[in-house]
Amino acid sequence: MKIAVTGKGGVGKTTFAACLARLYADEGRKVLCADVDPDANLGLALGFKEEDLEKITPITEMKDLIKQRTHADEFERFFKINPKVDDLPDRLSYEINGVKLLLMGTVKVGGQGCVCPEHVILKRLLSHLIIQRDEVVIMDMEAGLEHLSRGTTDLVDQFIVVVEPGARSIQTYHSVQRLAKDLGVAKVSVVANKVRDEKDEAFIRENVPEEDLLGMVHLNGAVSDADRACASPYDTAPETVEEIRRIKEKIDRAAKADDDRR
Repeated sequence: MKIAVTGKGGVGKTTFAACLARLYADEGRKVLCADVDPDANLGLALGFKEEDLEKITPITEMKDLIKQRTHADEFERFFKINPKVDDLPDRLSYEINGVKLLLMGTVKVGGQGCVCPEHVILKRLLSHLIIQRDEVVIMDMEAGLEHLSRGTTDLVDQFIVVVEPGARSIQTYHSVQRLAKDLGVAKVSVVANKVRDEKDEAFIRENVPEEDLLGMVHLNGAVSDADRACASPYDTAPETVEEIRRIKEKIDRAAKADDDRR
């Protein structure tokens, strides 16, 4: 199972990704989470302590490792585009509550894209996680899919955009749809978060096709309390976890149907 979770900052995609990961781990599945968001908070949502996370260097900031693996010259003009990365997930991940966390870091992609050693490592590592790892892999992405490669995306089971009931969030959903289409992704699914009432539910249904909507997660003060306490919402917000569990069951049914078709 390979799942990419994306969305506009602040919509709750990290909470969703963390709870989804913990649900799979509690089933006894091997789970690896890759945090590819520049505002990296997935570790806290999984249950890590803030002081422990401060000791972890994101992979894209490991200059010596990147230089060694890409054989980059002093000016980064020449380097390998297919560096060895298969040993990095086990070497550089940290485990808590049955979930391995890989703090990837990110590289800003502008214009026609960034071709630099850091971006090559990141893209190569994500491809390795999707193609060759046998865990459940959940990728907490920034609001886009630029670091994924055409040719690996057909092995991702779900591209999920987390939205909240608002026009700007829906615009992000449509932007991700366009990016995904460029990568050859036929379907992008949606999870609506921070839904308050029937008015919010109606807004989501008016703006997201029914076949793309995986489910809704309602606004829950216990999630905000967990965030302020630097705790995992999985341990403090059972109503939210139950709503995400139902979404997970829908994801699992879709994956089984795809397997049966293959």
